[in-house]
Amino acid sequence: MKVITTVEQLKQELAPLRLSGKSIGLVPTMGALHEGHISLVTRARRENDVVVVSDFVNPTQFNNPTDLATYPHTEEADRLKLEEAKADIMFLPSVEEMYPEPDTRVFNLGTVAEVMEGEKRPGHFNGVAQVVSKLFAMVEPTRAYFGEKDFQQIAVIRSMVELEGFKLEIVACPIVREADGLAKSSRNVRLTPDQRAIAPIIYRVLRASLEYAKSHSVAETTQWVADRINDFPFMDVEYYQIVNGDTLLPIESWEETNHIVGCVTAYCGDVRLIDNIAYCKPQNA
Repeated sequence: MKVITTVEQLKQELAPLRLSGKSIGLVPTMGALHEGHISLVTRARRENDVVVVSDFVNPTQFNNPTDLATYPHTEEADRLKLEEAKADIMFLPSVEEMYPEPDTRVFNLGTVAEVMEGEKRPGHFNGVAQVVSKLFAMVEPTRAYFGEKDFQQIAVIRSMVELEGFKLEIVACPIVREADGLAKSSRNVRLTPDQRAIAPIIYRVLRASLEYAKSHSVAETTQWVADRINDFPFMDVEYYQIVNGDTLLPIESWEETNHIVGCVTAYCGDVRLIDNIAYCKPQNA
């Protein structure tokens, strides 16, 4: 595996491979890699001739300076994991390399970027669109891989791809969980032992809500989920919304669509965790 730190070197490495007809899979990450990331690399390896993994903590998508300052940096451990996963290129740029000049672009991403995380973290998704669009332009991938834990982010990236006219396939991959159900996240390492023991309640409540929803309204289910999670020590639900899985707008009735997703953000102590669950899938899924 090659570790590349400059855009110019990355382009020089990929250009002949692309000209020879090789397919390129891109896995954008912010490092601190765990099994969820590696599952994306594994799938990219299976479906492409060349696998590029970016490892870059993007400052423009953090609206909380403390969150940026405490985000883990584990580049050497990341490199070892990517070598084991048989990635071809680890792209490890500096902030100056990615942003030689301030990126002032503002993307009109539509309502998918305005609700939930978009409302709670102003500017976050514009920062995501900035860095991902840069990576797409640099790598020109055939496919790019993202985890469904960040369900809203995938919708935002699809919107950006359409807006910018990128020609690639966005591949959404299933959430990878710990044995106790907690969605794998780079932030989990910040949980204290007591908090770590409580955090899996998020997914347990989401799972229980599938049965509860069968005999209760959307509004009742929404309130029930938030109340049950908040019953536990350390837990504080920032929001729980049940939405149309395509538009991400809240629904009022289970009959509105056949693609319904419940999205939650909850603090466990001062660690912000996200998760989601599907109440039903599109008929053609």
